[in-house]
Amino acid sequence: MSADPTDIPEAFAALGRHLSSQILGQQTLVQRLLIALLADGHLLVEGAPGLAKTTAIKALATGLAADFHRLQFTPDLLPGDLIGTDVFRPEEGRFAFVAGPLFHNLLLADEINRAPAKVQSALLEAMAERQITVGQTSHPLPEPFLVMATQNPIEQEGTYPLPEAQMDRFLMKVRVGYPDAATEREILRLARRQGRAELPQPARRLNAQDIHAARRQIDALHLAEAVERYIVELILTTREPDRHGETLGGFIAHGGSPRATIALERCARAHAWLAGRDHVAPDDVQAVAADVLRHRLILRYEAEAEGLDSDAVIRRLLAAVPVA
Repeated sequence: MSADPTDIPEAFAALGRHLSSQILGQQTLVQRLLIALLADGHLLVEGAPGLAKTTAIKALATGLAADFHRLQFTPDLLPGDLIGTDVFRPEEGRFAFVAGPLFHNLLLADEINRAPAKVQSALLEAMAERQITVGQTSHPLPEPFLVMATQNPIEQEGTYPLPEAQMDRFLMKVRVGYPDAATEREILRLARRQGRAELPQPARRLNAQDIHAARRQIDALHLAEAVERYIVELILTTREPDRHGETLGGFIAHGGSPRATIALERCARAHAWLAGRDHVAPDDVQAVAADVLRHRLILRYEAEAEGLDSDAVIRRLLAAVPVA
């Protein structure tokens, strides 16, 4: 049965409300999960343990007619543990492929930076090509396919930093922080009520047809040439920091690639659609810019000497580039 186009926005709004009821104090993470799903991209979430990163993707799985799998990344993990392997069937006299955890719609790659580079490279093909290759055979992954990876920023021992090529494959990198006192009390009460019970199910679970229908509506949003030029100018300024004065001079060593331009446009479209608008505004671009760019900018030592992280540099970027 085809999805009703007029019903799709409310269905996603209901999914957002369902997620917010289970993930208290992390509204940005909830919205970015929806944006990643709508923009057909992957999400890297950075935060200390206990901030509902795992609960977030589990709650999203309850709202979708989709398969979910959680994989704990460890230093002894092998590529075959992720993608699967060919197993010899003596009764049939042939090798048969046994699929690994990647063959699920939603994959939680927990503490991704604890796995070595060969495992991360196996995940890279899946994220980029939506397929995995074993021997000479390629196996397509299910649709939709969303990877949410987590990493702990305060632990460095026994970790393998993600290479820049893999970081660039993530549509967004979201940082989550601690809740305030009022929210923490709400979390405590929610935990007391639910205990170890399964997460509640929403009234309606969205299927692949609903997601594709939403993506078609997002693609149909009006994007003015002025906003398009603004998106491109932001990315160009990350490559040429002196384009708009010396505000960024000396802080950025390497800027965003064309993939960053595409990601910024896709996320801005999804942000506008979730807000109920039929066009993309500069505010939508600015709202998602930090999450799209923070893992794509390589800063110079001068930025660190000034006490500037990527978020601070992006704020300067948005202030320097005029809205077309």
